Formats: sequence, C-alpha cells, structure tokens
Amino acid sequence: MRFIQHLLAVVGLSLVAVTASASPTAPVNGKDYRTLERAQPTESGKKVEVTEFFWYDCPHCNAFEPSLEAWVKKQGDKIVFKRVPVAFRDSFIPQQKLYYALEALGKVDELHARIFRAIHVERQQLETDSQIAAFIAKQPGMDAKKFADAYNSFGVQAKAKRATQLQADYQIDGVPTLAIGGRYLTSPSIVAASVGNRPEAALHEAALQVADFLVSKSAGK
Repeated sequence: MRFIQHLLAVVGLSLVAVTASASPTAPVNGKDYRTLERAQPTESGKKVEVTEFFWYDCPHCNAFEPSLEAWVKKQGDKIVFKRVPVAFRDSFIPQQKLYYALEALGKVDELHARIFRAIHVERQQLETDSQIAAFIAKQPGMDAKKFADAYNSFGVQAKAKRATQLQADYQIDGVPTLAIGGRYLTSPSIVAASVGNRPEAALHEAALQVADFLVSKSAGK
C-alpha cells in the first residue's frame, strides 16, 4: 500500500541521507509542498482554512501533535483549523467515528491529546467499537450513553464517510498531512526531501515553516 510505503519512508529518514535542494524558508512547489490540480472548496470565509489529515494510531501524528497545536495557537484568527481522521482501510472507521462523536459532544479539546497518550504511551488498543466504548466509560465527565448515541448516530457516520471522500479529493497518501487553502499540501515527510537527514522534531519545524509560507500565500490570493 502507498500508505505503508509512505510511513516506512518517514521511518527510514534516520538511516538514509537525502540531498537538500531547498530551504523551508524559501519553499519550492513539488519539493516542500504540493499543489493540487483541482483546488477544493473551503468554508472559512476570508480566513485561510488549514486541515490536518491524521490517524490516532499513527506514531508520527502523535509526535507532530504538540508542535502543530502550538503552531495553530500562534496563527490566531488568521486561520480556521480543522482535523480530518483518515481511513486507509475499513479498520480505521471506528477511530473516525470516535473523533466525530467527540466533536459532536464538544469534547475534542478535552480528549484529543488524551487519546494519543492512551495509544502511544499507555499502549492501549482503541481500534474497535468495544475498546473505544470501554475507554470512554473510564474518562471523567463523559456520559457513556450520550457518547454511544453520538458514535452510532447517522450524523457521525455521515461525517466519517465525508472524511474518507475528502481524503480522496485531497489525494492523501500518508499522515500527518496539512492541507492549506484547499490547494496546497505539506507534511514532515514531504519537506524531508529538501531539508535532508534530520531528526523528526526538525522535520516538524520545517513543515510548519512551509505551512507559514502557504498560509501567507493563500491569504494573498
């Protein structure tokens, strides 16, 4: 699968040096970012829409989250930030529904980082409906029945299907990936081709520098 190959390429960055051909302070289309042939509609008005495509089980998404969260806060009211949980396989769908159920209940800010921690630090498995329900039941302030109603609702199922369609429309083949202004894509693995052999934290910084550039570019269009 292209997705697995994409993740393996990121892991291999620590072993394979890549010749640097551009700086993230002067991003190059096709190297530091990609431009979609067909721009996607956005709903952010005069602000720039920034969408993160992610997967809770992805270790790179987990590692990227603190830097991304700080970057989003720094942008202030220049952007509208959204998240889209991907589904490269049907087995990803429960985590899509987990995210959208939390969104429906206004609990994303409270539990998003907690879910990453449960999976990647505490080594909990949150891959099935029953595993997710058991996890939610243990969270302070969460009503298990309300969550189950949201999780199984038509609205959440529709959002999960829409997320998978957006993933296809944006040609997402790996995560984490940022879509900016409905037209541009960048990510730590994309910028790796130009900044060379760097630790993952440095790739995060480089990707967010490119994101700064693309937000300005999108705002000026």
